[in-house]
Amino acid sequence: MEHKRTSEKDIFIHPTADVSPEAQIGTGTRIWGLAQVREGAVIGEECILGRGVYIDARVRIGARVKIQNYVSVFEGVTIEDGVFIGPHVCFTNDLLPRAITPDGHLKRAQDWQITPTLVRYGASLGARTVVVCGVTIGEFALVGAGSVVTRDVPAHALVYGNPARQHGYVCRCARRLSELREEGGQLVGWCSACQRLCLLPAHPEGPKGGGEQGEATG
Repeated sequence: MEHKRTSEKDIFIHPTADVSPEAQIGTGTRIWGLAQVREGAVIGEECILGRGVYIDARVRIGARVKIQNYVSVFEGVTIEDGVFIGPHVCFTNDLLPRAITPDGHLKRAQDWQITPTLVRYGASLGARTVVVCGVTIGEFALVGAGSVVTRDVPAHALVYGNPARQHGYVCRCARRLSELREEGGQLVGWCSACQRLCLLPAHPEGPKGGGEQGEATG
């Protein structure tokens, strides 16, 4: 099977994976057993797609993205560079799901509308997260395992639960920022682990820092 690639040595595709010849696969990407990548999908350089991953038609995935076993990424989803997607995460793309029309006929492609979802640079989604379509997950946000994301997640936000709610902020290294303050009207957080100052979006309910880390996020 032919794929759009630099050379056969640059990409690994497991013999049991099903990758459309119309998909674009970046240099250095590894696609493991039983994964499926459909037509028109674009996957960037140095990505990892685990066992049983499903990438729907025309999905856009950036570079250095890790997608763990049995993740489902449906059409309308865009994933930027450096994102981590934990095992069994599911992205949806239909806000009004029905198998049939009001007249009882089986829906065709033209009978429903895709609602797009965006995952920004460096974000992480824990295992078994469900993402309801139409949201944006911000840069370096961290979504805890088992969460249901129903609204936008700010950059660097730590969210978890059903529905997912914000419980603070995290650094680029994923550790919680415990020291939050305003400097010249800008909310900033300090990471004692990597000695980094992070510029943060304002939380609608005010700064949330300190306390316990909360549920596991892997």
